[in-house]
Amino acid sequence: MSFIETEERQALRAAVAGLGAKYGPSYYVAKAKNGGKTDELWTEAGRLGYLGVNVPEEYGGGGGGIGDLAAVCEELAAAGCPLLLMVVSPAICATIIARSGTEEQKKHWLPRFADGSVKMAFAITEPDAGSNSHRITTTARRDGDGWTLNGQKTFISGVDEADAVLFVGRSQDQKGSLRPSLFIVPTDAPGFTSTPIEMEIVSPEKQFICHLDDVRLPYDALVGDEDGGLLQLFAGLNPERIMATAMAAGIGRYALDKSIAYAKDRQVFKTPIGAHQGIAHPLAQAKIELELARLMGQKAAWLYDEGDDMGAGEAANMAKYAAGEAAVRVVDQAIQTHGGNGLTTEYGVGMLAGAVRLMRIAPVSREMILNFVAQHSLGLPKSY
Repeated sequence: MSFIETEERQALRAAVAGLGAKYGPSYYVAKAKNGGKTDELWTEAGRLGYLGVNVPEEYGGGGGGIGDLAAVCEELAAAGCPLLLMVVSPAICATIIARSGTEEQKKHWLPRFADGSVKMAFAITEPDAGSNSHRITTTARRDGDGWTLNGQKTFISGVDEADAVLFVGRSQDQKGSLRPSLFIVPTDAPGFTSTPIEMEIVSPEKQFICHLDDVRLPYDALVGDEDGGLLQLFAGLNPERIMATAMAAGIGRYALDKSIAYAKDRQVFKTPIGAHQGIAHPLAQAKIELELARLMGQKAAWLYDEGDDMGAGEAANMAKYAAGEAAVRVVDQAIQTHGGNGLTTEYGVGMLAGAVRLMRIAPVSREMILNFVAQHSLGLPKSY
């Protein structure tokens, strides 16, 4: 692992940053507040190949790794256009299908992930299970030559703009035990319904409760093996954490850049406020913490792309924790640096508070990450 990104990765970042600047925060916020979608940005990013940088070349992608996709996600967020569905569709869903899908599933889905012509949501969280995947009650029952699914999911992102949802359910394996299984459910499937959840976050992507009521699927809706269990699922959850790290870091960079510009320009006592240590030191601290989080995120991506799933799991959790904490602090300091202006619509930093606060909760809470590190990294007894 090099601590300096390759020229190709740096060129990718520069190109994506240019695309993000073309749209910018005014475009993103207008879409979010008016109930619109960032379709134009998504379509152009797909056409330019940015959404498919991690898809294998034989299926129309760039043949890169999750580190490349994370770079795309971070640069768009740093330009004021954080795309939550990037964390879900090309990262989780495309990665799981590329790793575990049948050849027919790969040929059908991966080229469309690569060019951005398809979006797929991901559904694991349930009202009574939370982060405990062993308590999932969504079930898939063998029914003739197919499956019948029943269950409920909550806080599922982007269902209204997705073509399908990758559901985590439980099916009976060949030994009669219930194990996690993955199913592709078209959003227009009979028996599938979704209800929006009202949120306090300014984002074009909405959250939904999803219901499966006797949804009939063909056998090939199953992704991977019936006995694959958690291994297939974790193939997508580590990229999810890496992408969440990238998004949090990108939002943090955006808030920090706005704060720096304001601190250089704003004068109160005959000198820019950035000259005062009360402003300068917290911004410097924010910069340090963001860079540390980004470095751990790059380590996690490198380990994952090298095939070290165990090492990537630990690093991805640590990176996501670090980035979430850093992003919350930098946005809070951005608001403080702007004073009263930090809560105005014109300056656009106050609205970031909800978005980064979410990063301490999802896709996995800081407490569950601490549980993971305590148990797996430190070898302490399991607490739950």
